[in-house]
Amino acid sequence: MDLYIIRHAWAGQHGDPRWPDDSQRPLTEDGRVRFSHVIAKLSRRGFAPEIIGASPMVRCVQTAELVAAGVGGPAKIVQLDELLPGGALDGLVAWTVRQSRKHHQVAWVGHAPDVGQLTTAMLGAAAGWLRFAKGAIATLRFDGLPQVGTGELRWMVTAKVLGC
Repeated sequence: MDLYIIRHAWAGQHGDPRWPDDSQRPLTEDGRVRFSHVIAKLSRRGFAPEIIGASPMVRCVQTAELVAAGVGGPAKIVQLDELLPGGALDGLVAWTVRQSRKHHQVAWVGHAPDVGQLTTAMLGAAAGWLRFAKGAIATLRFDGLPQVGTGELRWMVTAKVLGC
């Protein structure tokens, strides 16, 4: 099973008075276009999550929608409180295990620094985290059920690396 861990794409500025509730801060138009280019390039290389768990914050849901639209398949989006900042890894892993019984490619869309910490936990790093730029995606492979500490990092990419 492949697990894609994605940091949301480029959103409006934190603290902008137009969004006093930070959970409502949307992606910028430039962020939407740039991330769509990322997804287009990756989908040509086999990136095709079948189900996407997303933080309920608007910018993550919008990022998940871009993934679903860009892979050309019927990817389902599920909003998960476990992907909110500071969310519970155990619940997220349990959800992913259930999904892995039906799907070979699952994605999580969340926030920094959480996505970096989630990635290192799934890889088995005792401490530390990976820095995820906005719109970055990492792929972890699991031979069996996805469990903390059993993943293998297959690749991690940013928009800049892809020329987007």
